[in-house]
Amino acid sequence: MYDIELRIKARDWAYILLIGVMFGSVLSAMGYWLLGNAWTDGALFGLLTGFSITLLSLAFITFMNQKILPNVEKRYWLALAVLFSFVSGFTGTMISVEIAWYSGIRLLEPVHDNLLGFSTGIGVLTYIVGALLYLFVRMRNEKEEVDRHYTDSRLRSLDTQLNPHFLFNALNSLAELVHQDSEKAEDAILKLSAFLRNTMNEKALTTLGEELDNVSAYIELENIRFGDRIRLVVGSDIPKWQIPKFSVQLLAENAIKHGMKERGATLTVAVDFDRDARRVIVTNDGAAMPETRRGIGLSNLDERLRLLCGGKLTIAGVSPPTIYLDIGACHENPDR
Repeated sequence: MYDIELRIKARDWAYILLIGVMFGSVLSAMGYWLLGNAWTDGALFGLLTGFSITLLSLAFITFMNQKILPNVEKRYWLALAVLFSFVSGFTGTMISVEIAWYSGIRLLEPVHDNLLGFSTGIGVLTYIVGALLYLFVRMRNEKEEVDRHYTDSRLRSLDTQLNPHFLFNALNSLAELVHQDSEKAEDAILKLSAFLRNTMNEKALTTLGEELDNVSAYIELENIRFGDRIRLVVGSDIPKWQIPKFSVQLLAENAIKHGMKERGATLTVAVDFDRDARRVIVTNDGAAMPETRRGIGLSNLDERLRLLCGGKLTIAGVSPPTIYLDIGACHENPDR
């Protein structure tokens, strides 16, 4: 398992580089100026030192996090972190002094005369700054981990509220079919089994194509009860998007539940796409929606869209019933 303590993002290193370069430049420029030397030489030397130390820290700490710490007991981590941080500061300073010397950047006499002591002091300072940054990164990572577990738990809770709706309806359809046509009932049970096998995975997202295949299977099962009076129409060229599973299926279920105008009527559920808006549009030609207020199912779907995709559900019209699923990025969308 990858420990929170070892998780340092590229964005973290970018901030560390920026802070190191700015801190080194300003501090060195002030030191040169106070000692009566050109502050520009100090700023250049500080920039060079901060850049060198940060790059060495990136190399050393990445190597330590990936190759060393996972293979040793945690009680040794602090000592190793101190060692690698100090070595980064010490070595980075030595390298910077050599580069400055050959580049014509003026060095202060205390630095030139006592290079070993100066590099040691910078190494200790590097460890102190590194320890503070480590505490910040660890606290940030722990918060993200808590947020992720909360989101996963919330999504599992929402899924358990959605799945039974379909299952209850399908089982009711099969119960009616058993008394009418045993062979057709057996075939329907196999279709239900295949449907559940495709949907009962732990992934919160599915491709739009897979979701529409599941919707087609769902409507085929519902047509057992409604005598093939429900039709699914899907727009051409289905986008390669990721969407929350059971999203379009829930809207088809609601259309069947509330849209049948009268006994013997037909119902068409249409699914289309707005690529520019990253939107799935679901309409039906059934009865008008009685109100725009969302029930439990639509509220749960809206929350799943928000948690997974930064998207939302919008009831765009009540006659004919029209619902927009703005799916946002859903973390994995590769295509418009």
